[in-house]
Amino acid sequence: MLSNILDLLGRIFISSIFLLSGINKIQNYEGSHGWMESLGVPGILLIPAIVLEVLAPILIIVGYQVKICAALLSLFCIATAIIFHTDFSNQMQFVSFFKNIGLAGGFLFLVVYGAKDFSLDKKLNR
Repeated sequence: MLSNILDLLGRIFISSIFLLSGINKIQNYEGSHGWMESLGVPGILLIPAIVLEVLAPILIIVGYQVKICAALLSLFCIATAIIFHTDFSNQMQFVSFFKNIGLAGGFLFLVVYGAKDFSLDKKLNR
């Protein structure tokens, strides 16, 4: 029972940052669009980023298609680290790079192990 609760809490904790980030991008669409373009990333990619950052965390939290969503977010974390956070002379960018790499690693655990009993995946497979 405790491992199921900790699994759910872990999924909520690791997913929350992306859900909140996606909502923030929606609320500050123009600013996010401009920031991406200032770094040479086409602003049109903001839309799929928002969809991923909102939808995948919700699915991970409820425990549906966890392995697929976690794999996508792991790749997203690695890409984001490489594209946006490689100015290692800036301490915040250095920290952000390794935060994203660490989150990618956490998502890889979900890819390998999936969700425990408090998930739609488990309920639907019974």
